[in-house]
Amino acid sequence: MTDTTESTQPQALATPLGTNPVAPAPAGARTAADVVTPEVVAQLTRGVVGSGRTANHTPFTGERLAELPESTPEDVAEAFARARAAQPVWAATPVRARAAVLLRFHDLVLERQAEVLDLIQLETGKARLHAHEEVQAVAVAARHYGRRAAAYLRPRRHTGVVPTLTKVTELRQPRGVVGQIAPWNYPLELSVGDALPAFVSGNAVVMKPDTETALTALWARDLLIEAGLPAEVFQVVLGDGPVVGPEVVKHADYVSFTGSTRTGREVAQGAAARLVGVSLELGGKNAMLVLHDADVEKAAAGAVRACFSSAGQLCISIERLYVHESVADAFLERFAARTRAMRLGSSLAYGADMGSLVGERQLETVTRHVEEAVAKGATVVAGGVARPDIGPLFYEPTILENVQEPMAVCTEETFGPVVSVYRFTDEDEVIERANATAYGLNASVWTKDGRRGHAVAARLRTGTVNINEGYAPAYGSVQSPMGGMKDSGLGRRHGSEGILKYTEAQTVAQQRVIPLAPAFGMDDEQYAAFMSRSLRLMKAFRLR
Repeated sequence: MTDTTESTQPQALATPLGTNPVAPAPAGARTAADVVTPEVVAQLTRGVVGSGRTANHTPFTGERLAELPESTPEDVAEAFARARAAQPVWAATPVRARAAVLLRFHDLVLERQAEVLDLIQLETGKARLHAHEEVQAVAVAARHYGRRAAAYLRPRRHTGVVPTLTKVTELRQPRGVVGQIAPWNYPLELSVGDALPAFVSGNAVVMKPDTETALTALWARDLLIEAGLPAEVFQVVLGDGPVVGPEVVKHADYVSFTGSTRTGREVAQGAAARLVGVSLELGGKNAMLVLHDADVEKAAAGAVRACFSSAGQLCISIERLYVHESVADAFLERFAARTRAMRLGSSLAYGADMGSLVGERQLETVTRHVEEAVAKGATVVAGGVARPDIGPLFYEPTILENVQEPMAVCTEETFGPVVSVYRFTDEDEVIERANATAYGLNASVWTKDGRRGHAVAARLRTGTVNINEGYAPAYGSVQSPMGGMKDSGLGRRHGSEGILKYTEAQTVAQQRVIPLAPAFGMDDEQYAAFMSRSLRLMKAFRLR
């Protein structure tokens, strides 16, 4: 933002501080000073490779949370050297022993969740229930890969070129040292949650979390080491993204990145130049479709979750809401009422329905999108104002109607608590409108007819689609892949794809009895005729 002393609130609104109530802080609630003590910071940063100093801050007040080590390019190289030295021993550890670390980590996360919930809230500004989504997601991923890793990674027998005479085995070898660049919006789930399958498949990881949310990632590292992960296998580097990020890409054997599409392209180019693999989860402009037969009460409640969880700072949250004309008025009345009733708050306790934005850049984007839309004719149905009375980065959950191009909020990712509502009458048309975006990450369909919901879902060009919910069912079903189409990314997390991407496939073929060459006195022509007959027989016997 430029001059924060000037009003950034749309002039069309009558009440300067909006209407959303403030969730009261419980008596004796913890503060940042209670949670982020010098002893805690010293414990969590002891493994960070960094020769400089930096700091992070809490969005709730803007105050400094902790002083942290800052890594130089030389520090990043050292972290990779440490990880590379430790990785072979870890890879030689039996997979079930590696998986046992994840299962112990699962238990520790649930037992000590209060610690990390405080850190997540302080570093991101999100409400406690939204912070708990991260605890749930990490526990589910740890349990899944702890139970299934051995099956995903086991050697697999395949039919050889000559059945019975050619024995073929597919092995899965770890890539080596994975470079992971994690974002600020989900600092537990999108850091360690993505690292778990890399670890259990035998890799070391050098992670660069966002500095502003580094304490959460460092807490997870500390807990994984307590669960039995060798400390040198998990290295953390901190620093400015444009400085440290390219260095991570420069040294990694595989790159995992979650963030903006613009930066994702740069990461992909850097990885491609070195011919190393990359997975990218990038931006989204996700659509929710409320069909004519939807339960409007449930859809309105679901829209609140889909649009305003973590103050809309979620790649898979809904920013475009298409509602059938026949139910639009009833839906919008209920949705707006629920949105206006959301309690905003900053205490380290349950009770608030939404927290703060994470930084001034996010507040500037949200404010700009809403102000421009209002200036060009959009209607504010709910919200539309900042709430400095609660904290410097609070903004009310906002519903806009009459949004159309060229308003920025129509096509650009806002990544904040703003949703645009559009009415439709034709199902084919709304599917086309939902797909008319460069992004393709997530979508939501609401209908009482499950068959219709599945038919619509199959026509949407997004990596995940949720029927009668916003994002949680698809994301939480970790046996199934999750990721984006089009500009929303490459590769998938979760399921077999989420672990096998951290491995190299190796085929070992053993030829027995006879070679694949002329033998037993055959000349070249006889051998060619023999192989031709054999190929016809294999087709006749339906051998693959």
